[in-house]
Amino acid sequence: MEPRSHTAAIRFGLGLRLGEALPADPVAWLDQQLTAEARPPLPAGFDAPPSTRQGLAAFRADREAQARGEAQPDNATRLFRAEAIAQAERLLTTPEPFLERLVQFWANHFTCSRRAAMVGPLMGAYVREAIRPHVTGSFAGMLRAVVQHPAMLAYLDNTNSAGPASPAAARPGTGLNENLAREILELHTVSPAAGYTQADVTEFAKVLTGWSIGRLDQAEEPGGAFMFRPFRHQPGAKLVMGQRFEEGLAGGLAALQWLATHPATCTHLATKLARHFIADAPPPHCVAALAAVLRDTGGDLAAVARALVRLPEAWAPLTKLRSPQDYVIAALRAVGAGPASGAAALAGFNQLGQPLWAAPGPNGWPDEAAAWVAPEALMRRAEFAWALAGRTVASGPGPARDMAAATLGPSARAETLTAIAQAGSEREALTLLLASPEFQRR
Repeated sequence: MEPRSHTAAIRFGLGLRLGEALPADPVAWLDQQLTAEARPPLPAGFDAPPSTRQGLAAFRADREAQARGEAQPDNATRLFRAEAIAQAERLLTTPEPFLERLVQFWANHFTCSRRAAMVGPLMGAYVREAIRPHVTGSFAGMLRAVVQHPAMLAYLDNTNSAGPASPAAARPGTGLNENLAREILELHTVSPAAGYTQADVTEFAKVLTGWSIGRLDQAEEPGGAFMFRPFRHQPGAKLVMGQRFEEGLAGGLAALQWLATHPATCTHLATKLARHFIADAPPPHCVAALAAVLRDTGGDLAAVARALVRLPEAWAPLTKLRSPQDYVIAALRAVGAGPASGAAALAGFNQLGQPLWAAPGPNGWPDEAAAWVAPEALMRRAEFAWALAGRTVASGPGPARDMAAATLGPSARAETLTAIAQAGSEREALTLLLASPEFQRR
């Protein structure tokens, strides 16, 4: 099988599963996934995917129990863990690994984190409702869904933001919060390269005043869903980066649409896509090519994904260092771990320093090798490989030398294959495979 088949499964996918056949036509295989539905995982114990409203209700139930002095409640924690295990199981078993990688990429681009207490029980619903439906749609559609989702509104403290001249401004402790506006400009759309100013951030924050969440206990409100609150909204038109946006919800929607298709946004998104899939320092002409597709299609994410897999540089030797999550999933897939291994995957994420849905800041997890190559971090990978090899050999998945040929293909170095062949035990051989430099790359 040609090297491109392995590249497709490793660079654009999540690593080959034990016994999985390589795609005969790698580009067609990737294209086909872009027409599939980004199926959401169903957490165990639920008849239907938990909604945002259920997540908010779990958080509120815990808070009310604490106020009554009851034992430490864990409704939100249980919901988060069920969602997280289901997501890990999806990564281990998905037949559309490229599509799933795109879901992961965009969820990291639009980071929400369980480190904000209210957000934890909403994370599964956030990815399911705001990211998955748009991953092969328009970037403008995804941006709107993200910014209007309760998880993002809560994470970046926009729910109580009020314009200085709004009716709500008279309330004690009420004021303008710029967090959401700043991160949309800096991280999600145009980036600082667009040259916006602090005044633009402040004005955009005013545009977004009133963007909030409906209360669960009022039937007339969209409980647990996005709600525009006019009494918190700053009246009058606003000027952001030279563009005028009228007051009201329509002005905010128009601002998001304008930012989503801005040339600086196209370049920013193209840079991140090229960095994730090609190289830490992607070639400028690759970035330019992807940016042109985004610009010419109005932000069509399926079109830019198809363009990405047709760049010659996308099929170069594998040099990107796998992040801890990538590495754990690839290792578990390589040894044939099934859907019952979701909890083990989460434990591996934690062990290697990249817990699921828990990025330390709104900029998400880093996508460059420098963030993950500290000696202690690499030692943890070796320890993870040794422990996984020990569990795997007991279940007898097959000789490590055969697994090396299947999982690494032409990227396997002669030194690695020799070391595996000369290992003193099958566990040592499998550890050498999973800890090899080649297996760390995608």
